Amino acid sequence: MVFPGASILHTESYRMKLIKQGKVHFLQPSWGADTGVQAGFSTRNGGISRPPYNSLNLGFNTEDLGYNVDGNRSTLVRTFDLQPNQLLTVNQVHGTDILVIDQPNPDLSHFLTVEADAIITDQPGIMIGVLVADCYPVLLYCASKKVVGVVHVGWRGAAAGIIEKTISAMQVNFDCQPQELVAAVGPGIGAHRYEVDRKVRDEFRKGTGHWEKIAEETSLGKFQLDLKKSCLLQLESAGLAASSIQASDECTCCHRELFFSYRRDGGNTGRQMGFVLLEG
Repeated sequence: MVFPGASILHTESYRMKLIKQGKVHFLQPSWGADTGVQAGFSTRNGGISRPPYNSLNLGFNTEDLGYNVDGNRSTLVRTFDLQPNQLLTVNQVHGTDILVIDQPNPDLSHFLTVEADAIITDQPGIMIGVLVADCYPVLLYCASKKVVGVVHVGWRGAAAGIIEKTISAMQVNFDCQPQELVAAVGPGIGAHRYEVDRKVRDEFRKGTGHWEKIAEETSLGKFQLDLKKSCLLQLESAGLAASSIQASDECTCCHRELFFSYRRDGGNTGRQMGFVLLEG
């Protein structure tokens, strides 16, 4: 359902502020440096990886050298005065499982092998992140309950309603009411560069729906899919006010100087991160 006063037409889409902090460049939503929270979307700049992973590749699921990725991750977290062991990412599998962290964990490294595509936590002092290279990173923040979430949204996750499921999990586990949340949708592949087939259409029609609002048929059995709009529709359907949702207007496929893009680079590319940190 769409809550009173929420309309996809009024959701703010704009160029987020590009921040340079230390060596790292990242896009920051307007609430991303609010009291008690840090949030943003990394770019590909500021790291040590060599082409085609140059330079701030944060993904281990690439052919990049492991010590380069370790170094890049360390550079990112130290920008926020954290240690490398305070970064939490998971093994993303385009599913809908959600990792809930509701107590202190002295060692976060073992979560690298946990299969999930969203993380929510009320624990301060850890940075949670999702890795992307055309998929959309979505950040969630509930200031009243001091809870944050990150969601990895590819077409499979979008079709299966992973955003709405994550918001529901925040409500069940931490009593976060949807109308209290703010959200940011980071850079991803634009509809003008993202063609899909009938298989994708059928999955959306079986799942979250909205197909007619997010896709346009360009030739027989081929469609341009607007994943960003799917994210926005899911956020509003979950109960967020349109004024609480921000979305970057950058396309990862079009901005080679800023972002990795799986489709543009034929799969041989790095990963950027959507991240959020409850300060402790």
